Amino acid sequence: MKDKLKKLLRKTIASEKIIANNSVKNLQIEISRSSKPDHGDFSSNIALKLSKQAGLNPFELATSLSSSIDKPNWLKKIEVVQPGFINFFIGSGVKADVLISIINKQNDFGSQDPGSKESILLEFVSSNPTGPLHVGHGRHAAFGDSLAKLLKKAGHLVETEYYINDAGRQIDILALSALIEGANLSGGNIHPPKACYQGQYIKGMAKSIDEKYLLKINNLSLINTDTKDPDADEETDALISMVKDSIGEDAFEDVAEIICRHVLKTIKQDLGDFGVEYDHWFSEKEMIKSAKINQVVTHLEDTNSLVKKDGATWLKTTNYGDDKDRVIIREDGRSTYFASDIGYHADKKARGFDKLINILGSDHHGYISRLKAGLASMGYKPDDLEVVLMQFVALYRGKEKIQMSTRSGNFVPMRDLYEEVGVDAARFFYVSRSHEQHLDFDLELAAQQNNQNPVYYIQYANARICSVLQEIKNKGFKNNPVLGTKNLDKLNNRHELELISLLQNYPDVINQAAEKRAVHQLSNYLKDLAQVFHSYYGVQKFVVADDETRNPMILLLQCVSIVIVDGLKILGVSAPKTM
Repeated sequence: MKDKLKKLLRKTIASEKIIANNSVKNLQIEISRSSKPDHGDFSSNIALKLSKQAGLNPFELATSLSSSIDKPNWLKKIEVVQPGFINFFIGSGVKADVLISIINKQNDFGSQDPGSKESILLEFVSSNPTGPLHVGHGRHAAFGDSLAKLLKKAGHLVETEYYINDAGRQIDILALSALIEGANLSGGNIHPPKACYQGQYIKGMAKSIDEKYLLKINNLSLINTDTKDPDADEETDALISMVKDSIGEDAFEDVAEIICRHVLKTIKQDLGDFGVEYDHWFSEKEMIKSAKINQVVTHLEDTNSLVKKDGATWLKTTNYGDDKDRVIIREDGRSTYFASDIGYHADKKARGFDKLINILGSDHHGYISRLKAGLASMGYKPDDLEVVLMQFVALYRGKEKIQMSTRSGNFVPMRDLYEEVGVDAARFFYVSRSHEQHLDFDLELAAQQNNQNPVYYIQYANARICSVLQEIKNKGFKNNPVLGTKNLDKLNNRHELELISLLQNYPDVINQAAEKRAVHQLSNYLKDLAQVFHSYYGVQKFVVADDETRNPMILLLQCVSIVIVDGLKILGVSAPKTM
C-alpha cells in the first residue's frame, strides 16, 4: 500500500511540475502509518519537504497536491491537516481484501517471490573458537538469524555463514592455556600469563589433553621468574615458542586442533539449541592451507598494489579510501589477519553473491574502511560489502549489573542466559531494540510469565485466539469461511478496524525492516498487534449464535493468529496454542 501511495504522489508531483522531471524519479517520498484512526490510515510529509522549491507554504502545497491526485477506487478519502500533512483513508473494500489474502496465503502473506531481490551472504557471530559464546554473542546470533529470515521473506536469496578464526596467535594462546592448566592439574605450578584464557571451560578441556604432552612442560615454570614482565605480549610469545620446542611443533598443533575442535563443538551446540543454524562454516585454517592467501598476494603483486617497507609487505589501501596502508605479510613472513580477511571476502564474492553483509561488534567501526579497501584491491566494488555494527549488551539481575570478561573466566555464557529465561524470551529481548542502541537485558523481566513480559504478551494473544476458536468449536458452532467473507462489512468497531489496518501493514513492515536491517521494527509491530487484540478481547463477545456476526470475527481472529505466528517464527520465537 505504501508503494501505491508513493507512485500516486510521484505521478501527481510530475504532472503538476512542482520540481524538475528528472528529479521526480529519485525523489524520496515518505509514507508513514497514521497513529490515530481520525488521521486516516497513512500520511505523507512530502508537502513540507517540497514547499520551498514550489514557492508555496506547506499547507497550500498539500492542498494543491491532494486536489490534483487522480483518486483510485481503493482510496476512500484524502485530507490535509496543518502544517501540511496529507492523510490517506483506505476504502473498506481494500481492508476486506487483506483478510481474504491472509486466509488464502497463510504464512506466505507478506512474502515476496524468492530471488526477486539481490542475493546475500550473511555472516554473523564468527566468534573466535577460544571459549563458549557469551551473552554479547547471543545478541549477534538472535539478530543475525532473524535478519536472515526477514530478508528471505522480503524476497532475497540468503545464505548464512560462520567464519571460524582457527588460525593465528589466539589459537596458540588457547593451546598454551590448556597445556598450562593441564600441567597444573597434574601437579605442576606454572603461572599462566595474563593473555591466557582462564575459567572452568579451560579446566574441562585441559583434562582431554594426552598426558604425554603435559609431562614435558612442567619445567617451564621458570619462564615467569626470568623475565621483567611475564604478562607482556613478547613474553607470552616466548612461552609459546618454548612450549612448542618442548613438546614439538606437531604435538603443539595437535593440541591446538583438539582444543579448538572441542570449543567449536560447544559453540555449534549452543547456537543450535538457541535455534540458530548456519548454511556454511568457513575455516580460516583450511583457507590458508588451500593457498588462497598466496593467490591473493600474487594478484596484488600483479596489480602493483603492494609495497615493501620496514621488512614487511604492505597493501596500498590508501589507494582505495583507507586512512593508511596496511601490513599483509609481517617481517617474519607470516600473513596477517588482514590478509586472511582479504582472501575470505574475495572468496565470498567469487561464490557469486550480489551483497555481503557482516554483522560485527561496534568496536570494529575502524575496520570497515580497510575491509572495503581490501575488497576493492581484489577488483570488487567496495559497496558490495555492508557492515552492520552491533552495540553492546549490559546484563542486569534486578538492579545489579553483571560484569563479563572472557579471559578472566567471569563471563556469563549465552547458554546460561537462555536456559534461565528460556529461548523464546532471550531471542525476543535480544531484538527488541535497534542494533544501533545499547541493550540492557533485564533477566528478571525476561523470566516473568505475565503481561509485563512483551514476548509472553504476544504469545498470549495467539493462545487466546486459539482458545476462543476452540471454544466456538466446542459449542457446536461451525466455521463458515464463505459466510465470513460475505459479511466482512460487519467488522466495523474501532478495535476491528485497527486490527485490519495493522494486518494490512504487515507486508510493509517486513519489507522496511528487511531493507533497513531493523529487526526491532518487527518485534515492535507484533507488540502493537497484540496490544490491540488484547483490548479487543476485553470488550468483545466472540461465542455468539448469529452466523453472520460470528463468522467474520472468526476470520479476523484467524488472520491475527497467522500473522503473529509468522512474525514470531521470523524472530525465532515459538507460538504455543495454550498458555
